[in-house]
Amino acid sequence: MWTLWLLWLSSISRSSAKGVKSKPKVWSSQTTIVDDEIHCPDYSSFAYSNHTPASVGRFQLSYQRPAPACRTFNLSEVEETILTMKRTIRDPDLFRLFENCFPNTLDTAIAWRGKGDGEHGKKNEELTFITTGDINAMWLRDSANQLQSYRSLLRANTSSHSLASLFRGAINLQARYVAAHPHCNAFHAPSEADLALPFTSGMSDYITPSPEPSAVFECKYELDSLAAFLQLSHHYFVGTGDAAFFGKHRWLEAVGALMNATADLLGGTYNRDGSVAYSSYLFQRTTSSAYETLGNGGLGAPAREGTGMVRSAFRPSDDACTYQLFVPANMMFSRYLGLCADIVDKLGRRAMASSMRRFSASIKAGIEKYGRVNHRLYGKIYAYEVDGYGSHNAMDDANIPSLLSAPMFGYVDRNDPIYLNTRRFVLSKDNPYFMFGPVINSTGGPHVGPGMAWPMSLIVRILTTDDDAEIVDSLKQLLSSTNGLGLIHESINTHDETVWTRQWFSWANGLFGQMILDLRERKPYLLTLSYQ
Repeated sequence: MWTLWLLWLSSISRSSAKGVKSKPKVWSSQTTIVDDEIHCPDYSSFAYSNHTPASVGRFQLSYQRPAPACRTFNLSEVEETILTMKRTIRDPDLFRLFENCFPNTLDTAIAWRGKGDGEHGKKNEELTFITTGDINAMWLRDSANQLQSYRSLLRANTSSHSLASLFRGAINLQARYVAAHPHCNAFHAPSEADLALPFTSGMSDYITPSPEPSAVFECKYELDSLAAFLQLSHHYFVGTGDAAFFGKHRWLEAVGALMNATADLLGGTYNRDGSVAYSSYLFQRTTSSAYETLGNGGLGAPAREGTGMVRSAFRPSDDACTYQLFVPANMMFSRYLGLCADIVDKLGRRAMASSMRRFSASIKAGIEKYGRVNHRLYGKIYAYEVDGYGSHNAMDDANIPSLLSAPMFGYVDRNDPIYLNTRRFVLSKDNPYFMFGPVINSTGGPHVGPGMAWPMSLIVRILTTDDDAEIVDSLKQLLSSTNGLGLIHESINTHDETVWTRQWFSWANGLFGQMILDLRERKPYLLTLSYQ
């Protein structure tokens, strides 16, 4: 039987309306002080407005950093990086966009930091609650990617005021979430934070297994969310060399939980005798959007048994999969499951590490057997989704993991022939979700809909190419499409830069900063050019 769970959501689609056309008003960037008490502006409103001083370039981009006293986490390494990049980036608009975007998660989205109280988690366990920006909840995927922006600055540090502490706190909190609810994607603040749950409008979700509503904000099973937890863990391990940390709290328990959950979802829809197989996850939502729920009584579309790939009910956009063998998430999960086996080895759990490596290899073999298809124009490419029966979805979506982003997380080399074929397809009009027009040209997706291109995809395009002309063109599009606000939006109308969604999207902001730092290492001369 299904379990009925009433889940109160503050934003079902994680987006604002499909585009609000308006002229931003001018605000002061200063805080107000009343009776010696600092009053910080709400950043949702702050980011929707222009602030002085504007950049001195053609686009006159707004300054979007809150005053230091209103920033949610101040880190000297980030401020030093911004000062260094001011000397490196010659174009004033490009520097302004970096200056606003790179610190955005630290400036605005570290909603709470603290320690476990011994009742809900181990005493003195570091915890970091990171919101997406404009939604007061912590997505596993978003928060992992938000911290990834600062990976190049990560060093071993035991201080509770360090970047390493932020990583440890996020990993500990994600481990707590995954250990208890491995099928869920977004969570409320921990009880230790004593933060009020968001006041929301109601919606009925029918979910198996039933999540705990005081802990879970949304319970869409997304394979990439579990991959993101492993990615964040691996990044901390590589940056600090601190393997002992992973044995202190609930990390091993969380890895065991995700291994069990994903192993359960290796199976197909049918048993060998034709009966419908038991599914460890079901999801139905009362909604007018087909992408917000699963068909077939919460099962989703049928998937074939024995492919080696793990089913995923939803995509990283939080949209339902058309076919549940979602290739990019399987790529990412396979990659980081194998890498995190090294951490488990360091903790002396060799049998578990060997199991992780075997699982990783079997998923990769399944991708290479079932996830490749022959396209009549582009040859052999990776499909976005398959079902194992022969049906496939030839498209790409802007959200990461995507097919375009596969080299970013190390699944393939950017010069791999099949990836290059896939890339040519993804960035062409033959991809049904490649949006094009005079303002911006990049992939979008059904989450916001046709005609709305996602700047995130342009950033990924830069991070996965060595072509200077392609990079320069993409940077120009990013600079010219912020509507003067100087932040990276979720999506932008390809024919009207004043129509966009989400003024405060920390993941995309951080990804832009990460990309600029990548160019500093790979192609520093491009940062000396004018983009006017």
